[in-house]
Amino acid sequence: MKFEIDGLPILFPYDFIYPEQYAYMRDMKRALDAQGHCLLEMPSGTGKTVSLLSLIVAYQQFYPEKRKLIYCSRTVPEIEKALAELQRLMEYRKSQGMEERFLGLGLTSRRNLCVNPQVNKQKWGQEVDAQCRNLTAPWVRETAKKERDGDDSMEAGSGSVPLCSFYENLENSDEEATIPQGVYTLEDLKEWGRDNGYCPYFLSRRMLAFANVVIYSYHYLLDPKVADLVSKEMAKDCIVVFDEAHNIDNVCTEALSMDITRPMLDASARSITALATKIDELKATNSEKLQSEYTRLVEGLRSAQISRDQDEFMTNPTLPDDILDEAVPGNIRRAEHFVAFLRRFIEYLKTRLRVMHVVAESPTSFLQHVKEITCQEKKPLRFCAERLGSLVRTLELTDLADYRALQQIAAFATLVATYQKGFILILEPFENDMDTIPNPVLHLSCLDATIAIKPVFERFSSVIITSGTLSPMELYPTLLGFTPVVVQSYQMTLTRACFLPLTITRGSDQVAISSKFEVRSDLAVVRNYGNILLEYAKITPDGLVCFFPSYLYMESIVAKWEELGMLSDVAKYKIIHIETPDAKETQLVMENYRMHCDNGRGAVLLAVARGKISEGVDFDHNYGRAVILFGIPYQYTESRILKARLEYLRDNSKIRENDFLTFDAMRHGAQCVGRVLRGKTDYGLMVFADKRFARADKRSKLPKWINAGMTEACINLSTDMALAMSKKFLRSMAQPFEHTQLGVSLWDEEELRKRQEKEEGYGRQGPGRIELGTAAMEGIVVS
Repeated sequence: MKFEIDGLPILFPYDFIYPEQYAYMRDMKRALDAQGHCLLEMPSGTGKTVSLLSLIVAYQQFYPEKRKLIYCSRTVPEIEKALAELQRLMEYRKSQGMEERFLGLGLTSRRNLCVNPQVNKQKWGQEVDAQCRNLTAPWVRETAKKERDGDDSMEAGSGSVPLCSFYENLENSDEEATIPQGVYTLEDLKEWGRDNGYCPYFLSRRMLAFANVVIYSYHYLLDPKVADLVSKEMAKDCIVVFDEAHNIDNVCTEALSMDITRPMLDASARSITALATKIDELKATNSEKLQSEYTRLVEGLRSAQISRDQDEFMTNPTLPDDILDEAVPGNIRRAEHFVAFLRRFIEYLKTRLRVMHVVAESPTSFLQHVKEITCQEKKPLRFCAERLGSLVRTLELTDLADYRALQQIAAFATLVATYQKGFILILEPFENDMDTIPNPVLHLSCLDATIAIKPVFERFSSVIITSGTLSPMELYPTLLGFTPVVVQSYQMTLTRACFLPLTITRGSDQVAISSKFEVRSDLAVVRNYGNILLEYAKITPDGLVCFFPSYLYMESIVAKWEELGMLSDVAKYKIIHIETPDAKETQLVMENYRMHCDNGRGAVLLAVARGKISEGVDFDHNYGRAVILFGIPYQYTESRILKARLEYLRDNSKIRENDFLTFDAMRHGAQCVGRVLRGKTDYGLMVFADKRFARADKRSKLPKWINAGMTEACINLSTDMALAMSKKFLRSMAQPFEHTQLGVSLWDEEELRKRQEKEEGYGRQGPGRIELGTAAMEGIVVS
């Protein structure tokens, strides 16, 4: 369908549009016109991605600036989904006579894009990266070229030095290797690369500058190590979108946090010895090389960064541009001096890990201690990551996987010497407080999410943060340190109540149920939770998904259910599947779960909030007719890192500990129950099984669209009452639905035009100008 928003012609690739999609597009256009940032919460399953892409592509093509769209998502399946949606949109625009030069690309890791059969057979991403570098490093190619020059009859990659033919073809083609216009999913990119003999990963990196739409992971913008390589060339007027961004503050803090362990230090010490040997060999054979590196380092790091463009291994986690022009400190310019410097720092860290009590200190205090013990200053530590990268390139090392631990130590040194505020160092000698065998870990934890995301807000004029579960939204501007021009949460327009949120506060025996630490092991609570699972397994068709606050709690309660014989009772009605922390096992669990939902046997999936399944997996239609949330998914509050972050937020952002913990738990809870509804034709039950959900302070932190379905009658239920309401709901959903949705939760072109005329007649009155077409529904209060 075609329509206009404030004079901007939009082509929408479907015959109908949801009212909330129209409102979402209109508010997004306001933010783009104002060249400001916005925060938008759009209900699950209401076509957020297609609305976003339709509006921004139309905006790109209509205005002469042609602002690039950088669309960031969290997982590879979500990137694939967004690329497929963009492909459908561009095909529709073409069918409507729009002849546009347009390139849409996705970028992901080497493991997902590699087409070299020798490399992509590796199981782990790190192994793929290491093998790829061994074939594509500039000095490896230089050695192979010399060998080839000595024997003119030899083809590329056929000598004793192995090369990647796909990468060689790309490099030897100079600027000719460009990809035709169009939108390429990751599979399309691999196929095109295979057919034309080019490496899809490096081709995609090369074409980013020319693409109209780039879709990739958050880390390519938020992690300084990767962003410096991949996103450095992006123009300031790009439109940046963070989709599924409810967890973005955690992504920001994790990007700048790292852990140092004893095995890592041992591996680093071995790497240092290997480096020293290599330096001695080079001194004996080609000492000019080391001297020329020394000269470059005197001139400054920028001149030492030759060939760094392709080299992801030794990137710097933090250094700003002005430092790159400085000369490297004299005591680490010579290779042998730098190796001795690193060796001394590693030995210092080893002595720190021998401490048998918990230590928490600021980077300033840590650096002071380093100086007292080792006489090492802050400045050379700050240059460690770049200096190591320069040395690796000078020594022309392959098998860089062997030096990964050393690179981590150098990155740690750089981070700790660069940032004094917003970080903390915590040394924990034991994995758990009850352990007697030491397993020390030194955590360098970023406590301030604004450090990683601040450059993004400062650099790009429009940043859109959007998700289905952003409530309570008022905390995000404080946590991320920005001022949005539009903040909006949308209701879900429905012609029938297709989801029913229920809060169960007590079991059939009237005993209050909760996952609170004090009562979670109580036999009555365990039995009541088991009874809820059993009864819902009886009445729910096909798939039933249950979420627990943690793996530990899930394991303990499942073991108790087994002792009570409850699991065997559940298994009479549905096959039980359990999520594990292992990604491969979880993938297998999901395949089997879907198979049992499809073949009519029915299945129960026991999963964990904050786990893989709760974040990126959709349980649409028969795969999830009910979701039960057993307890509120609070973080482990005894974690020292969490305590430090809470203290930092309290002191610097005036956010109280309890407010942040509840906000964090409720957004993850909403994310779990939101998995059940993936469209307006879908339906499902949302069961909140914890007495604390009945409290207004908890409910108010759920998204508006879930809260709209929570009437007083659904809030304080026993298991029996909830089951009776659930049976009635499922029976009503099973009936054929004959009411037309048109004009209420669906608008066609004619209906949309009428609404726009009505809007113009009334005059504009703020953000809620067009009334979303809601109709009164049983069990839902219409706002």
